[in-house]
Amino acid sequence: MLDICLLGTGGMMPLPYRWLTAMMARCDGSDLLIDCGEGTQIALKEKGWSPKPIDIICFTHYHADHISGLPGLLLTMGNAERRSPLTLIGPKGLERVVGALRTIAPELPFELKFIELDQIREQVIIGPYVIDAYRVNHNVVCYGYSISIPRKGRFDVERAYAAGIPQKFWNRLQKGETIEDGERTLTPDMVLGPARRGLKVTYCTDTRPVPVIAEYAREADLFICEGMYGEEGKESKAREYKHMTFYEAARLAKEAQPRQMWLTHYSPSLTRPEEYMEKVREIFPRAKAAKDAWTLELEFDEE
Repeated sequence: MLDICLLGTGGMMPLPYRWLTAMMARCDGSDLLIDCGEGTQIALKEKGWSPKPIDIICFTHYHADHISGLPGLLLTMGNAERRSPLTLIGPKGLERVVGALRTIAPELPFELKFIELDQIREQVIIGPYVIDAYRVNHNVVCYGYSISIPRKGRFDVERAYAAGIPQKFWNRLQKGETIEDGERTLTPDMVLGPARRGLKVTYCTDTRPVPVIAEYAREADLFICEGMYGEEGKESKAREYKHMTFYEAARLAKEAQPRQMWLTHYSPSLTRPEEYMEKVREIFPRAKAAKDAWTLELEFDEE
């Protein structure tokens, strides 16, 4: 199972009724956070989720509304007696940017590990997560992320018997372990069928619509996409500042066909995003104007 919480839906600045855009994923006791603007840890507290289990923080880019909440979050994690390392992922320059922010959080009781992205597409596997980062089109270097939980194939008893594999090894092979049994090497593919459909959440914000977004969002369980502007006549402003309108996001979703799309990263001037959703749903019917603290529990398909 994969739990998703969209902690905040605001762009540029936090508002009394809207925190800045950030997303939390939870799977198998490991938490992953995407972006950490001002107020993110308050949004976490309001949700009732702890920052202590966060193992990974991914940053889309280094504008303040996506990273300025990091020093406070790190201090909170340290005060919670965290000792295990924390992995930070983001565009090239991440260690320098975090180092500057840590001027006000210089001492932490845990190690920070940095993974800096410098390719158009990169994949990182940590714990239960397969993290695909892809470059998008903002006015600074910016990445979107797809977070996947793969699912192994079914255990094939007949193949195990046919290969003469002792039952004592079945459970270990099913869990993905390779086993040396005398002169034989036993591998999971000897007893597992083809991989089954896993879970996938695609997240992107602060970008113009580009084809790579639809590519990574294709058939996702959830597509969380920037919708900076819903009002008519904002197209030129979206192009100038390299953001998206609701309708551009909906067209990406129409191409990608995720199971549902949540709009996020609203302009501070956009006080009632749901008012524009009728036209959005004419383009992509499964679109929703997300609100702070929306949560979704994703489970593997029944077979």
